[in-house]
Amino acid sequence: MRIYKDIFTGDEMFSDTYKMKLVDDVVYEVYGKLVQRKAGEIQLDGANPSAEETDEGTDEAVESGVDVVLNHRLQETFAFGDKKSYTLYLKDYMKKLVAKLEEKAPDQVDVFKTNMNKVMKDILSRFKELQFFTGESMDIDGLVALMEYREIDDQSVPVLMFFKHGLEEEKF
Repeated sequence: MRIYKDIFTGDEMFSDTYKMKLVDDVVYEVYGKLVQRKAGEIQLDGANPSAEETDEGTDEAVESGVDVVLNHRLQETFAFGDKKSYTLYLKDYMKKLVAKLEEKAPDQVDVFKTNMNKVMKDILSRFKELQFFTGESMDIDGLVALMEYREIDDQSVPVLMFFKHGLEEEKF
């Protein structure tokens, strides 16, 4: 299994247990599911819940939401009230990211700059439909994931988008 972490904050953003796709070599699209479960219960795809657990009728809190968000403790942020504020954040974040790439992976700088402009133009055209999520630390200086709902096979599917170059992979 691979865990993808924010290179600036170290926050866990998602894992490869979800269906995912790399778009233009710069954005991971991670396909989530709406789930309902007991509070604190983490269920990764492919894991078997214990057969010994029984429901004893206790009043337990139930949480519902997108599995990727719940499992990786992503925090919704409302820091971007309009496209302009998000664009300002994006420019600062991109500068930090390019500096990091020049240091660690100089061969990726041109790929990132060229493809990111194209991808972001498309994403920003749907700004009003987006939700924004930080990692568990809620550090807005790190990666802010984007989420939108798309119609896939006649179902509304939550799709989270993460900048590939803002992540580091950790194998388990």
